[in-house]
Amino acid sequence: MKSAACPFLNKFSTTSIRQFAPLFLNYVEKCPVMMTQTRQQWTINKQNAAPEVESQNNECPYVTDAEVTVTEAPKVAQDDTINQQLLKVKPHGKKHELDQATSRFFNYEGFFASQLQKKKDEHTYRIFKKVMRDASSFPQAYEHSAGISKDITVWCSNDYLGMSWHPKVKEAVSEALMKHGAGSGGTRNISGNSPLHEELERELAKLHQKEAGLVFTSCYVANDTTLFTLGKHLPGMHFFSDAGNHASMIQGIRTSMAKKHVFRHNDPDHLEELLKKVDPNVPKVVAFETVHSMDGSICPTVEMCEVAHKYGALTFVDEVHAVGMYGEHGAGVGEQDNCLDKMDIISGTLGKAFGNMGGYIVGSAKLVDMIRSFGAGFIFTTSLPPTVLKGCLASVRVLASDEGRELRARQKRNVKYLREKLVAAGLPASHSPSHIIPIMVGDAQLCTQISNDLITKYGIYVQSINYPTVARGTERLRVAPTPHHTKAMMDEFVANLTELWKETGLHLYGHVCPNTCSNCNKELSIQKMFKPEPVCQRSNCTYASLQAALA
Repeated sequence: MKSAACPFLNKFSTTSIRQFAPLFLNYVEKCPVMMTQTRQQWTINKQNAAPEVESQNNECPYVTDAEVTVTEAPKVAQDDTINQQLLKVKPHGKKHELDQATSRFFNYEGFFASQLQKKKDEHTYRIFKKVMRDASSFPQAYEHSAGISKDITVWCSNDYLGMSWHPKVKEAVSEALMKHGAGSGGTRNISGNSPLHEELERELAKLHQKEAGLVFTSCYVANDTTLFTLGKHLPGMHFFSDAGNHASMIQGIRTSMAKKHVFRHNDPDHLEELLKKVDPNVPKVVAFETVHSMDGSICPTVEMCEVAHKYGALTFVDEVHAVGMYGEHGAGVGEQDNCLDKMDIISGTLGKAFGNMGGYIVGSAKLVDMIRSFGAGFIFTTSLPPTVLKGCLASVRVLASDEGRELRARQKRNVKYLREKLVAAGLPASHSPSHIIPIMVGDAQLCTQISNDLITKYGIYVQSINYPTVARGTERLRVAPTPHHTKAMMDEFVANLTELWKETGLHLYGHVCPNTCSNCNKELSIQKMFKPEPVCQRSNCTYASLQAALA
């Protein structure tokens, strides 16, 4: 290496030369050895000597032989140690070589800063609350964002039934930890497959009345991987995607590069219009959610599936916010509406009503094996650990039992009670037919302010939901009461929220009910609400939901 000929560079290792190269280049003209060598290779016009720094950077034999890549040097490379011990002079008359180099390239840090500032200006920048849940007193928790521990009550958790702290679940997790350890040890293909994985997959397939199941590290991965794999492998695939679909479904469809058609949210008529225009012989998948997480709507599941099958499409049905919550055994809206046989592929989560983590799909044995064999998101990732698998098995079995049915019944009573209290107070709580209660604010800054004030003043934690999770102008508080919230808690929640609503200058509406169903647009008549005959057959009808609530 040529650096050995230089008494200055000889003091440093090759690694140090590479690390401090931008700084060394500032002093080429002060080094007689380096200048002698470089003059042999350069033809320099004295009038242009100053601007030739870029050429020096590319041609210096000492630096070039060390295969230096000019990158931003660590701050330590610019401290007094280098200046004093090696060069003992300060640069003068020209800019630092690094600054000259980076000024020619894209300013990454500046771009990141501008994008973050834009989100802050729009009041959509997220600051995560530091919440530690108390497994002995659900739904209580401790909030640590202010640097101190504060007792709070959680109202926005997706642990809808409190199964994360159920005694049977905790016992199963503890036993698995002591018997099998913390991790799975690898991917499903390389030492990470266990009898527990296959037992859970059989249990989930049985729950949804399907031939086979496949578990993933999350339902985001399950949705993304399954839809991407279908889009890539089915020739000439066409996706039909609900406008309200989750980001995981949108991601899988988009990255597959298959043709995509978006139909209006929960609108089977528009879906049929689009299906009619596509060749009946090409593969098609209709993808939609049953329970929509942000507005609490429930899709017309039977109608959507029938329209899809009428035109030869497979149905991909996301039951993430429904599994554990609906149906005799907690299999979701498909079981409640008696249409599991119409749902070709069902995706679900183990991290919401089941109180653990992970995701899954169920379907025909061949379809599931196709995803198992070709789905990169399944193949190339560490599998779920034994603690999670045992916890999920315990939770699924509890929620399929009489105890699960009682938990769901208590939860529905609490949802009805809280929604009625909110509406009576004049708060704009949506009449959704599900367990999710959106309270519309319509302003990102005010929504965040109310959320922060609730936790600061009253120890009530409800997360503000802003863009991009929901559209601008539809910002909201999303409330999900559990079976373990008491009436006293709910009364206090409504009273405190009403007080803050007034303080922020937001309008209270009085006891107002909608005139039409928000999903099917049928006229609402309060007289018909008290009749025993069902007023609407659609599972997502607000009209029918209100009638059931008044029964």
